[in-house]
Amino acid sequence: MTVSEAGKRGGERTAKTHGHEFYEEIGKKGGETTSEKYGTPFYEEIGHKGGQKVKELIEEGKKTGGM
Repeated sequence: MTVSEAGKRGGERTAKTHGHEFYEEIGKKGGETTSEKYGTPFYEEIGHKGGQKVKELIEEGKKTGGM
């Protein structure tokens, strides 16, 4: 069994054992921790990066006639 296969099996077992709510809770905790650690400027920066990528993709689509 590869490491990837073992990870997949472990993830599937965790999903069966804990359910959807478990993942919601750990996601919320992770988001709160990230917010406390990095603050608002971090979210502004990653939001800007995401917006720039979208802008690039739109421009690329226009050049190739995709829109």
